[in-house]
Amino acid sequence: MAILATLPGHNLFTPLPTTPPPTTPTSHPPAQPPIPIPKYPPPVKSNKSPKHPPKSPPSPAFKTFHHRSKYYKPVRDGVLQSDGDRSIVVGESGLAYRLPGAPFEFQFSYSETPKAKPLAIREPAFLPFAPPTMPRPWTGKAPLKKSKKKIPLFESFNPPGESEGVRHLEMPGPYRLGKYPAETKSREEVLGRPLTKAEIKELVKPHWTSNRQVNLGRDGLTHNMLELIHSHWRRDEVCKVRCLGVPTVDMANVCRCLEEKTRGKIIVRVGGVIYLFRGRNYDHHTRPQYPVMLWKPATPVYPKLIQEAPEGLTKAEADELRMKGKTLPPICKLVKNGVYITLVKDVRNAFEGCPLVKINCTGIHASDYKKLGAKLKELVPCVLLSFDEEQILMWRGHNWKSMYRVAPSASSLAHSSFTNAFQVSENHCADSPKSNSIVSSSPKMMSLWKHAIESSKALLLDEICLGPDALLQKVEEFESSSQATLHSYPALILSSEDGSGRSKTEYDEDSQGEDYDEDSQDEDYDEDEMYGSKYDEYLINDSIPLGSLPVDVIAKQLRDNEEQR
Repeated sequence: MAILATLPGHNLFTPLPTTPPPTTPTSHPPAQPPIPIPKYPPPVKSNKSPKHPPKSPPSPAFKTFHHRSKYYKPVRDGVLQSDGDRSIVVGESGLAYRLPGAPFEFQFSYSETPKAKPLAIREPAFLPFAPPTMPRPWTGKAPLKKSKKKIPLFESFNPPGESEGVRHLEMPGPYRLGKYPAETKSREEVLGRPLTKAEIKELVKPHWTSNRQVNLGRDGLTHNMLELIHSHWRRDEVCKVRCLGVPTVDMANVCRCLEEKTRGKIIVRVGGVIYLFRGRNYDHHTRPQYPVMLWKPATPVYPKLIQEAPEGLTKAEADELRMKGKTLPPICKLVKNGVYITLVKDVRNAFEGCPLVKINCTGIHASDYKKLGAKLKELVPCVLLSFDEEQILMWRGHNWKSMYRVAPSASSLAHSSFTNAFQVSENHCADSPKSNSIVSSSPKMMSLWKHAIESSKALLLDEICLGPDALLQKVEEFESSSQATLHSYPALILSSEDGSGRSKTEYDEDSQGEDYDEDSQDEDYDEDEMYGSKYDEYLINDSIPLGSLPVDVIAKQLRDNEEQR
């Protein structure tokens, strides 16, 4: 190779060609795959239900945009936002809206607004009403042409200005907001004279099975329901309102708000169903017209219901009560959209036996059972401890008082003549809990107890803490001793006019005294007047001869009948 490299005119690396070789065009089509790709139909979905079924979509009532925003603005009492005469205020009733000429401050809910003052708002302060400059709501269509029908006009109640010789006429219809006649009828004048029972029955009877009603739910009496109730009153004299869910805990508040805002009269209430009467002199065309809320305002931020250390407790004591509440059985289970009229009474009765009470709220939305807890805190009253595991745990508090009156102690009975008979042993059981629920009795009942004990018809136990066996032994002993007393009833043999002797008790109608009524009896009555010297004559008498009692006569007759057989 070295020799070839030294030879002249010999190049080992040939140069590349300047032009590429010509390519001959091929007339053959591209090669096809040997087997065509099959086209299968889409797979058929199996009818078997999946192991984990999809969750049902949440209710549209809970789809609010402020849940995804971080807007937080602290508020204080006073005006938040104002636009001339239209303003948003925070007062005793919470967040309210003031409009010119309105009879009262508007709110989203009149019955379910918490009594606690709001701390902040979750959205900018805007009035949820249409602006006053909008003549009609935008519907995407052009306004209709004017009607050729001539509508009679009447003179305006509130003319725009004072001008001589000019009459201002208006079309008939409901009064706009802020425009009312000079002399309006009061609520009593609209209602008229009270309804009789026959009239109430006649008005309510068509609505018993009717489903034309106003449904009042978790938000309570809302502002737009006022207009809805008036639309029902346009055709019927009675509007049926069905209440379900949280508002039914305090039906008295719902009834008060309905009568106050609608100016009607509740004539019948059955459970959570209310029948609202519009009045005898109601006129739909001359009623005030309220503006409609275009959206639901965001709920303000309120103080927390559950605190780490509630009122009168330390954090350690509160945690200990919460641990005890985990093993505590609930007193009831609430269903979704139920009627909870007796819930407050049930909780108060449960507090008589246990300082902790738990309510099972499985299946109810968190906002609903939190509202229930807030209502129970005010109505019972009680202290809320937790909402864990969809359970409402409450504590009755240090200032709890029993619903029953405390019975008089032994010292208060010292002046009575039968104090010694009701002396109770002071040796109480060490492990027995103290009870504040003791039955209080009237003097008449105490006298009856005294007479029963003296006549050996009742027994006064010297020991309170007796077991079942000891108590049964006491009862058996008393029964055996009371039988002799019962069969030793005083009797006297009297001879009748026909000479046939028969036994007759001397305790006749005259010795029984006058009939008394428990309600009409005065507390300051004299015991000797009821149980006087006449009754003492018929106590047990040892001088009665053997065989003179009525039971002895009956026994003798039975023996004679058996001998004759």
